[in-house]
Amino acid sequence: MEEASRRIELPLEPPGIIWQEEFITAEHEERLIHIFLHDLEWPEKTGRLSLHYGYTFDYKTFGVDPDIPYKEFPDWLKPLIPTTEGRPPEQVCLQFYSPGTGIPPHVDTHSVYDQLYALSLGAPVFMQFRKGEERMDIDLTPRSMMQMSGDSRLHWTHGIKKRKTDTLQDGTVRPRGNRWSITYRWIRKPVMECECGNVELCDTAQRRNGIEKEKRWQQQAEVVNETPANGGEAGS
Repeated sequence: MEEASRRIELPLEPPGIIWQEEFITAEHEERLIHIFLHDLEWPEKTGRLSLHYGYTFDYKTFGVDPDIPYKEFPDWLKPLIPTTEGRPPEQVCLQFYSPGTGIPPHVDTHSVYDQLYALSLGAPVFMQFRKGEERMDIDLTPRSMMQMSGDSRLHWTHGIKKRKTDTLQDGTVRPRGNRWSITYRWIRKPVMECECGNVELCDTAQRRNGIEKEKRWQQQAEVVNETPANGGEAGS
């Protein structure tokens, strides 16, 4: 399980990606996937599927949905909660990705959320970080825990391309398989506005520049989707 001494910051752009291999054992992963497949009730729809614990993520504002009550963490989830923040996250999202499913480039709301972690289970997949013309692909390997902090959290978007294969550095084409991720979000405490000043990606800076609340997520989508959008919801 998690040990702070095993966490490293990846020496690449964007800065602020904290990485830990083998956050859980392969045997633990197998038990979790069995629970996901046989014990949970998933939405009946195609594409990426999501289950929320704690507060519910709002896919229009990329913040918290105030109209849905808090949901307690199930027993299988409790041992997977990172301890490095000194308190449990307020919002956790379990997501299932079938081969070919992606996430459009996005950032989680600056003013609402502080730290952002993601545990990957099942098949590996590339996540792409983007800032202007810069691109960096990170291989989300099974059982790895990734924390996005600093620039990687605030000033680079992250997303997963909608495709059924990934090409490795040596040219090998790797088929995608079934993948699950657990995304952990901590709400800013005390509640405060973000002072990063990034008008393209920060909801505080956008509001200060007169962009109405219901239109912020639309402008963000326009900014980060310079190429045709893949469709989907925020996640990791």
